[in-house]
Amino acid sequence: MAEPARRGVRYTPGAAEKGGFTMRLQAVLKAMAAGALAVAVMVAPGSIQAQGSDTILKPADIQKLLPASVYYKGQSAPTQLRNSSGVKLADGFFVLATLVDTSGYASDVQAKYQAYFITEVPLKVGGESLPAGIYGVGFVADNKFVVTDVGAHDVLTVNAGEDAGLKRPLPLQVVVDPAGGFRLYAGRKYVIFSR
Repeated sequence: MAEPARRGVRYTPGAAEKGGFTMRLQAVLKAMAAGALAVAVMVAPGSIQAQGSDTILKPADIQKLLPASVYYKGQSAPTQLRNSSGVKLADGFFVLATLVDTSGYASDVQAKYQAYFITEVPLKVGGESLPAGIYGVGFVADNKFVVTDVGAHDVLTVNAGEDAGLKRPLPLQVVVDPAGGFRLYAGRKYVIFSR
């Protein structure tokens, strides 16, 4: 009596002469699929965590998002991407800031245009509402933070803080504010922003 055929196993005439090539290829493909699945499982927890919370962006992250120069008041100014920071919000929107080289601007413009600020969502800056948009920003005399549109027209002015306890001030950085939201720093001066 002949043995019943096993399910899933196929006899290929001549496989012995070919060295079982078909079976080895299947084993290699299965190993590759298992490896890809293992990598996906290891990477997934970090992605899930990032999707559930806001992420502070470093200059290396910003360089992929911002151009080398930006438009403001009829001129193109080079960005200082090494002095940039921002936030990728939990829902995927961005708030970005980078210092700019304002050497070609008049001194009154230079005084209040120190950084390029982009927000894809409406924000509260120093307690005031700021619509989504592209702005010039700067810290000015009397501990004020000024937001201007790209035509150099004032949009809002709010009080700024000074953090004497900041251990390592940078030319520009964004950090999480202990009371909620974020702080945009220029040296030790800062302004709080949130959604």
